[in-house]
Amino acid sequence: MDSGRCSWCGDDPLYVAYHDNEWGRPETERNRLFECLNLEGQQAGLSWITVLKKREHYRKVFANFEPEKVARYSPAKIEKLLLDPGIIRHRGKVEAIVSNAKALIALEAEVGEFSTWIWAFGGGSPRRNAHVSLADVPSSTPESTTMSKALKKRGFRFVGPTTCYAFMQAVGMVNDHFVTCPQYKAGA
Repeated sequence: MDSGRCSWCGDDPLYVAYHDNEWGRPETERNRLFECLNLEGQQAGLSWITVLKKREHYRKVFANFEPEKVARYSPAKIEKLLLDPGIIRHRGKVEAIVSNAKALIALEAEVGEFSTWIWAFGGGSPRRNAHVSLADVPSSTPESTTMSKALKKRGFRFVGPTTCYAFMQAVGMVNDHFVTCPQYKAGA
């Protein structure tokens, strides 16, 4: 029987749990936002399920995405991470997490709380879209393009407009669940 759930999550239990319990729910906790932004960047060129299956290991090796800890990772630590099969061993992506931690700390020193700053790109509260299929969902928007430019200007990496839109979806800045999905109806 068709549950009406967004078709993109398929039937993998991990993916379904992510869809049903996390994706599209408004998130404002700083370290979770930092984690989501970086993991969306790790996805570039890959499928989200690949990253999702490695997420717990990412949390372990990147200090639960605490920017102050990650910002102190040395070149030797990065080299060690590049040998770890539990993460995506792409030098640019690994180095981006460390540089993004430094960029986030610098941003907060200048403008205040990361959550408030990043949520402003979505208007400060969730926007509810009305998509009926994957073909209706954009890969980027003017807002995600603006976010991307602002993040890049502040030194963030792997934060293109498509990555930023995926981040906006994941953290609930936009509700892009299909209108047939129980999560859409629940206001996730």
